[in-house]
Amino acid sequence: MNKEILNTGVQEFIKNNYNTDIMSVLLKKPFFSRVSQKELAEQLEAKKKCRNKLPLWFNTPQIYYPNKLNIEQTSSEETARYKASIVDGKSLVDLTAGLGVDSFFFSQKINTVFHCELNAGLSEIAAYNFKILEVKNIKSIANDGLIFLQKINQPLDWIYADPSRRNDLKGKVFRLSDCLPNVIEHLDLLFSKSNNILLKSSPLLDISVGVGELRFVKEIHVVATNNEVKELLWVIEKDFIGAITIKTLNIKSSHNEIFNFKWEEEKDTISSLSQPLAYLYEPNAPILKSGGFKFVGKEFNLYKLHEHTHLYTSNELIDFPGRRFKILRSIAYNKKGLQAMRNQKANITLRNFPQSVKSIRSKFKIKDGGDTYLFFTTDYEGTHIVLECIKA
Repeated sequence: MNKEILNTGVQEFIKNNYNTDIMSVLLKKPFFSRVSQKELAEQLEAKKKCRNKLPLWFNTPQIYYPNKLNIEQTSSEETARYKASIVDGKSLVDLTAGLGVDSFFFSQKINTVFHCELNAGLSEIAAYNFKILEVKNIKSIANDGLIFLQKINQPLDWIYADPSRRNDLKGKVFRLSDCLPNVIEHLDLLFSKSNNILLKSSPLLDISVGVGELRFVKEIHVVATNNEVKELLWVIEKDFIGAITIKTLNIKSSHNEIFNFKWEEEKDTISSLSQPLAYLYEPNAPILKSGGFKFVGKEFNLYKLHEHTHLYTSNELIDFPGRRFKILRSIAYNKKGLQAMRNQKANITLRNFPQSVKSIRSKFKIKDGGDTYLFFTTDYEGTHIVLECIKA
C-alpha cells in the first residue's frame, strides 16, 4: 500500500475523476509527487468497477482500492449478502478471502471471521478497508488458508472457500479438482476442523460433475443476477446422507425469483407433453443451469413441448420464474411459413433446434429487435416449428 494515496488531495482527485479516460492519466506528468500516474490510474479504474458491483466500497470515503483484477474476481455485494444468509454461528474461516467482500458480509452473521489471503499486499488492503468500514470482528491473516487451518486448534462453525479457477498449467479451469487450492484433495483436513463447508465454484461447472467430485453435499445454490448465473454454492455437511436440495435464485431489481427442488425429485419426475397452447414459458437462467427441467413443469402444472425442449405451455397465464409469452400462432418451419416475417424485426430464441440464429436470420431475412419473439423449437412429435409470440 502506498499510504500517500490516502492524502486528502489524492482522494478528492479519485472521487472526482474515476470516469476519466485512464490512458490520458497515464500519459500526463505526475499530478502528485509521491503517487505515480500508474498508481493513480489503478485507483481510478478500480473505483469505477466498484460503482455498481460494490456500492458500499464505492461510496465510503478513504477506501483503498486494489488492482482492478481483484475487483473483477470478487463477489458482488448482492451475491455476498446471499452467501451470508446461508451461514450462522460463532466462527468462520474464509480460506481464499481476497479483497474480503464475502468476509465482510459473513461478519454480519458470524462472531469471528478469519480472513486468509496469501497475497500479503491484498491482505493489507483488505485489513485497512475493514477498519474504514468499522468492522471489528474480522481477523486478517496474510497466509495460505490451508496452512492456517492446519495450525488452528479451535473448532469452527463454518469453512468457506472460493478456489482460484486459474491454473498455471491448464489456464482457466472449471472442475473443482483442477482449482487452487484443491478442495477435493483437502476435504479430510476441512472436515477435521468443521462440520460445515460452503464452497463457491465456477457457474460453468456441471452440477452432476460437482456432485461426483464432492462428498456429503447437502445443498446446491444456483445464484444469478438479472438472469446471468454468477455462482454455484455448495453446502457440504460432514456425514450428510440425505437428499440434495437444489435452490435457485435470480436476483432482480424488481423482485427475486426463487425455485427449489430435490435432486432426486427431478430424476423421478415424468413430464407431461403437449402441443403449444395459449401461453409459452421459458425458465430463467438459474433453473436452466440447475437441470430442474421436468420438476419445474410439474410444480407449475405446465406441459413441456418436447422431452428435450425446455419450453412450457398452458391455457391459463400463471406466475412463473422466467419469461412469459402469449402465443400468437405456430408456424411451420419452411420458407412458405416464414414468408410473412421477411424483412421484419423479431427477437429469435432457439430451443432444441438444429440451426443457428445467424443462419436463420440470413436464410429468412429477419432483422433483430422489435416486440415480436420467435421461438424456433421442436414439438413432442419431433416436428420443427416456430412460435410467434409477444410478451405476456
